[in-house]
Amino acid sequence: MITAVVMTILCLSISGLILMRVHDERTMERNHLNHDAAMRAAALLARGDLPPVHADPSVTALQVIDPTGRIVSTSPSMEGRPPLASFAPPPGRLGAERTLCRVPGSGDACLLVSVQRAPRSHGDWMIYAAAPAYPWYVSGRLLAPLLLSCALIVAFTTLGARRIVITSLRPVEAIRAKLSKITTTELGHRVPVPQPRDEIHDLAGTVNTTLDMLDAALTRERRFTADASHDLRSLVTAMRTQVEEALLHPDETDWPAVARALLASLERLHAIVADLMELRRLDADAGAPMMPVDLNELIVRELARRPQAKTIVSDCRPALVRGDRVQLLRLLTNLLDNAERHATSTVHVTLHCEQGEVALVVHDDGSGIPVHQREVVFQRFARLDAARNKDAGGSGLGLPIAREIARHHGGTLTIEDSSRGARFVARIPLYRPPHRPGTIRGHLDPA
Repeated sequence: MITAVVMTILCLSISGLILMRVHDERTMERNHLNHDAAMRAAALLARGDLPPVHADPSVTALQVIDPTGRIVSTSPSMEGRPPLASFAPPPGRLGAERTLCRVPGSGDACLLVSVQRAPRSHGDWMIYAAAPAYPWYVSGRLLAPLLLSCALIVAFTTLGARRIVITSLRPVEAIRAKLSKITTTELGHRVPVPQPRDEIHDLAGTVNTTLDMLDAALTRERRFTADASHDLRSLVTAMRTQVEEALLHPDETDWPAVARALLASLERLHAIVADLMELRRLDADAGAPMMPVDLNELIVRELARRPQAKTIVSDCRPALVRGDRVQLLRLLTNLLDNAERHATSTVHVTLHCEQGEVALVVHDDGSGIPVHQREVVFQRFARLDAARNKDAGGSGLGLPIAREIARHHGGTLTIEDSSRGARFVARIPLYRPPHRPGTIRGHLDPA
């Protein structure tokens, strides 16, 4: 529709320009004919051979008027009629042209009138020659082909544009049809990617990439739900088994021991639920307001409070970051819990600044983690070999929560190479307090 309107306007504009050009050329030619007829009459007047009735086939009307305003010669069509016009050439010129309408004897048609001044000894004579003026469309023989050409051009252009649009949108329709068949239970389908590399090709590629991410996210969510259900169900089943066995032999049961076992299971159940809630909050990005936090202070307080089952050696320097104090403490405790659980005897904790970042390193002297499994441990409810799974007391969510907290603070949590054990390194952007005039940078800002 838009193409048809645009082409119609364009075609009519071009046709209008053509008509204007032809109209001007034809008008100029006719004015020249009028001028030539007037000059021939002036030559006859100069020789004294001008008859009272003078016919010139090149013009429609001709009149010769003396200085007194009397018509002394006229064309046959103007016999007995008043003067054609009364205008004269401007001073300094011998000729002029005008378009006059409603001239006596011409009906409703307009005339192109040329006047020629013929100076004589007793005054100036005026010779008027006239011919019909051209209409705006010049003639029907010119207007009809132009209109027909416009109609054909608009029709073929519209059909061609429609065909091009339909052909171009066919891949889009294929993408739409494929997307309509994709559901949460069938995310394995992908939209077809057209062969020519254009915008639609890029669109299809982006859609497939998005579907890949959605499929991966849904797979992770399903695996996470299944693992969480398995862990919760295992705990509940174990607790139920303990109670059922105790009830079968009530007299032989050590009820305080059963209570302690149930309490331990409940504590682990509580830890799993708490970790699930923390992950949900981190996934929703519903964090607390950020503020400057000294990580060294957190480490000192946590190590002083913490009952140390293994030797913990710390080498930390004051370092400020901007973040949520509670979440950063959770990051630290999760790393320490993991290190203590897998260390043979010693855990090393270091804190230093490098290249605008604060690096928190927690290194245990355990069996370590194979390179190909270093990302697996950050998956929710991940399970490794027995060498890194000595204690089943973990929820399987500590390290994923720690990485999410690091990401939430604009940082990273990775496992780096070490000669022995596992070396976890959390990097968080260093907080630089706004510099105030007259203040001196302290040791908290290593820059």
